[in-house]
Amino acid sequence: FYEPILASIPRRDRLGQIAAYKRHLEQTFATRVRGMWVPERVWEQAFAGDIVEAGIEYTLLDDTHFRNAGLHDDELHGYYITEESGRLLKVFAGGERLRYLIPYADPYDTVQHCRGIAERFPNAVLIFGDDGEKFGVWPGSKDLVYRDGWLRRFFTALRENKDWLHVTTMAETVDRVSPLGRIYLPDGSYREMTEWALPTEKQTHFREMIRGQEQRHDWHRVKQFVRAGFWRNFLVKYPEANEMYSRMMQVSQRVEQAASGEVDPRAKPLIDEARRELYRAQCNCPYWHGAFGGLYLPHLRNAVYSKLIAADTLLERAAGRSGHWVDIQADDFNLDARKEIRLAGDRLVAYLAPGRGGHLYEVDLRAINTNLLATLNRRPEPYHDRIRQHAGQASNEAGGGVDPHGGVRFKQPDLDQKLQYDAWPRKSLVDHFLQPGLSREAFANSHGGLGDFVEGVYQSKLRRSDERVEACLWRDGNLGPYPVKVTKTIALDAGEGGTLDIHYLLENLPAGLPIHFAVEFNFAAMPAGVNDRYFYGEHGQSLGPLESRLDTEPLSRIGLVDEWLGVDVALDSSQPASFWTLPIQTVSQSESGFELVHQSCAVVPHWQFQAPDDGLWRVRLSLSFDTSATQARALAERAPTRRKKVEAAR
Repeated sequence: FYEPILASIPRRDRLGQIAAYKRHLEQTFATRVRGMWVPERVWEQAFAGDIVEAGIEYTLLDDTHFRNAGLHDDELHGYYITEESGRLLKVFAGGERLRYLIPYADPYDTVQHCRGIAERFPNAVLIFGDDGEKFGVWPGSKDLVYRDGWLRRFFTALRENKDWLHVTTMAETVDRVSPLGRIYLPDGSYREMTEWALPTEKQTHFREMIRGQEQRHDWHRVKQFVRAGFWRNFLVKYPEANEMYSRMMQVSQRVEQAASGEVDPRAKPLIDEARRELYRAQCNCPYWHGAFGGLYLPHLRNAVYSKLIAADTLLERAAGRSGHWVDIQADDFNLDARKEIRLAGDRLVAYLAPGRGGHLYEVDLRAINTNLLATLNRRPEPYHDRIRQHAGQASNEAGGGVDPHGGVRFKQPDLDQKLQYDAWPRKSLVDHFLQPGLSREAFANSHGGLGDFVEGVYQSKLRRSDERVEACLWRDGNLGPYPVKVTKTIALDAGEGGTLDIHYLLENLPAGLPIHFAVEFNFAAMPAGVNDRYFYGEHGQSLGPLESRLDTEPLSRIGLVDEWLGVDVALDSSQPASFWTLPIQTVSQSESGFELVHQSCAVVPHWQFQAPDDGLWRVRLSLSFDTSATQARALAERAPTRRKKVEAAR
């Protein structure tokens, strides 16, 4: 229903999404729906059976799929039958050449392309299917298609050639034309998507290889067998996509469990709504990145998490949970074959990864349906080389124009100077031992790190009671030549459900050794660059907007406020800390050009001291999340509705 990549969701949700959309369309348009669009044409052969089981008769894929199966272009002027577990699906081959002609070329070129095929293959069927964004949403396309008259000229050209060029639908073709044969299609997508799914370095190598092979005299015969990557590897290429995917899979499993067996009639509406929220969270856009923003756009990731958190809360209500409560679980929540820890309550949910530095990698605030750790690392992308190549040229200015298939446009100037890559995940509770006296600038450039705690494996132990749950994580690691132990305990209290209570204990510190210890936090979903998002200090004084690069004197508290989102995040320290803050900003490619995107704020309390004689050092941190402004706003918005109901009752 919400355009998921079929490969990214469980079979039960594939069937449910297709069936739900089919019902919606049939009710809306009072007609039988027989075909469907496969989102991004990401195909695996097992989908054929699912699509048919959901009530669909035919679909459309790219001609690339058919060529990879061994068919020649001359064999693609129609549709084929494919089969899975005895279920038959009709599959059309959409032409890549038509995708590039429409709407970018003159309509005459499209007609001539069709004429050339018609002259060689009478009664050939040519198939065009593509994204509607090309016809008014992509930059420049509205002027091209409408103002400059492309659409009118295109339809005029079709009418003028109607004696030999007949416009039809896939449903009419299925009813009137026999299939060309039977085919089983390999896993894949359109050509560009398979390239984007490759690791960055391999993507560059692949394109260099293609350019080198294009000079071969027999390239036209062998190129159809050259394939790039596999869509699911976006979940490997981008760990943040896997975090969303894994969270979505958890919610899907919980919905399935809640709906199975006997269901309390009072819970059924909650479960049904949770399923709808799940389906919305399966929208494909934030789970990958190619020519356009996708995963790099925070508002898309935030939207997915918003729906997942809403579904999770609905399922807790369906299970009968009410009032203040806490829970703790250990399981493989991110599908890496290692156990993570989930601390949950009626106000927030927190995920810890002992196997990856003991990081806090997700914090969900139920009141605002927001994950404040929907962060994104800065990493190399193939198009970064193009940005460097154009550095200093006239085009390296804000503005300009580009088509989606090439050219260069910069939405801000000097983007080449903003290219920077992260050496560790931008999460929270990231433990750093640093060189004494290290500057903020050096830390920002990933310099000066000591020890093996940033991404080292921590051991873990869980403690639970009805009123309080704790996760105790520890690592026996090294600080240069010295063995050092770090223990951190993260607790969630039912009575203080909006606060994570964090205790650090450093042991075996060599007496008298200068120590520089830091704990990194990152906060996403709070945009920078506007006046109502800002830092504040221990006395409530403003410290500047969220893109500020702060290097404070020792403070016992730093806070972050997003007035629009309605959240106040406060980080308190029992030992005053100096705080560094850094904006984490990516340079990414979108349909409107290369752009700088604010992903998160790094907040780094750090302490410099000489190790005491007993080798022990402690600090208590309190990370609190106040969403009362949002709750008050919601009550105020509902008040007029309640008054109207009371007046109506009178």
